[in-house]
Amino acid sequence: MNMPNHRISVAPMMDWTDRHDRYFLRLITRRTLLYTEMVTTGAVIHGDRDHLLGFDASEHPVAVQLGGSEPADLAESARIAEGYGYDEVNLNVGCPSDRVQSGRFGACLMREPELVAECVAAMRKAVSIPVTVKCRIGVDDQDPAVALPTLARMVSDEGCKTLIVHARKAWLEGLSPRENRDIPPLEYDRAYQLKRDMPSLEIIINGGIQTLDEAAAHLDHVDGAMLGRAAYQTPYVLADVDRRFYGETEAPLTPHEVLEAFLPYVEEQLARGIHLHAMSRHILGLFHGAPGARAFRRYISENAPKHGAGAQVIRDAMALVPREALVSA
Repeated sequence: MNMPNHRISVAPMMDWTDRHDRYFLRLITRRTLLYTEMVTTGAVIHGDRDHLLGFDASEHPVAVQLGGSEPADLAESARIAEGYGYDEVNLNVGCPSDRVQSGRFGACLMREPELVAECVAAMRKAVSIPVTVKCRIGVDDQDPAVALPTLARMVSDEGCKTLIVHARKAWLEGLSPRENRDIPPLEYDRAYQLKRDMPSLEIIINGGIQTLDEAAAHLDHVDGAMLGRAAYQTPYVLADVDRRFYGETEAPLTPHEVLEAFLPYVEEQLARGIHLHAMSRHILGLFHGAPGARAFRRYISENAPKHGAGAQVIRDAMALVPREALVSA
């Protein structure tokens, strides 16, 4: 079994990294590890699994992120996800949303490292694919110098070999989920120190990474860099990942070529009853920084939500951006 390569990855992001977005991103980069949105154990066990977990084979390497805190439910959900063909299952110990807190999972689990370790142990017994954990450096008044290494040691003792560290605290009291993505200061040194103290544990750093140059700088200290909002809002930032970080020699597709490759998928999904907006919303930032980018975004935003909108909307929007426009990754 090959361990997924975490050198560069795209973070799991609610309402963003769905199957349509992942298919689109895979046209920009073949090697970047992609993650699903967080899926709760209750949804996996009792919900529409094909809708929640189905994905296109082209999305590999792709990992599923689970939310939950009951070891048996996480084990069952991990087993189901493995059956769908995911390359990794990740446990969410970092999301600060109210819904997550009320369900006793996500970032509030930073307070219960023993339970997280139990969950990891149960999941590892259930599947043969890697089980990883994504966490914060602490929550509320926790001391990150204690909370982060404590969690890391406990999950490592249960066989977790990869820890993804969003290098901010989560303030469950006083900050909204949106504010928790920006207001707590980034403390990259916490992740760097953890790697020095636990060199055998693969450490992936997440939080505020905007460019591949920034990602490369982090790789001097840790094993991998995970991009979040930058990879969604300016997706062509990923275009040079394969050459720069994985030694590929083939040139990436241009933004126009990406959309031309995306159109057959769009038409196939439209034929299945999927609305254009469900797919087109993910491509709005593709031409970021290029002449015509604003007109492209506006045209899609105004026309894709219309009843009966089809792939021609994307074709017409593409025509608003000069083909010779150079977009730097």
